[in-house]
Amino acid sequence: MTIYNFEVKDTKGELHSLREYEGKVVLIVNTASKCGFTPQFEGLQELYNKYADRGLVILGFPSSQFNNQEFENIDETTEFCQLNFGVTFPMFAKVDVNGDQADPLFRYLKEQKRGVLTRKIEWNFTKFLVDRQGQVVKRFAPTTTPAKCEEEIIKLL
Repeated sequence: MTIYNFEVKDTKGELHSLREYEGKVVLIVNTASKCGFTPQFEGLQELYNKYADRGLVILGFPSSQFNNQEFENIDETTEFCQLNFGVTFPMFAKVDVNGDQADPLFRYLKEQKRGVLTRKIEWNFTKFLVDRQGQVVKRFAPTTTPAKCEEEIIKLL
């Protein structure tokens, strides 16, 4: 089992297989537009700009599970990310990352790499690093800035 076994919905509601990222280093992030960690979008975009040509892709999954810090309308989310942080990496439909309605991808990610005390995702901007074979190799806490993920990303590139 790898991330390539999953399909996710894009911002238009269309299903996409994560197999399209096969052979890439992937950083999967649950995001929110109205969170104290929202400025991390800038750092994520910097990583994407710097390493996309070497095979890095960042996948953003908006979520409102933590204090409802995401816009209701996904178009507002994508516009906010593009206008305020220049986001060009792929963004997907809003998902739940915990609970009974958790997206299957996030259930899988949490099974592969636990947090410090729990499997549960504790907050926005939890990051999962996936190698070129689709295996989850590292989980970063929301407080870990994108710049602090760079060393681990470079090892996989």
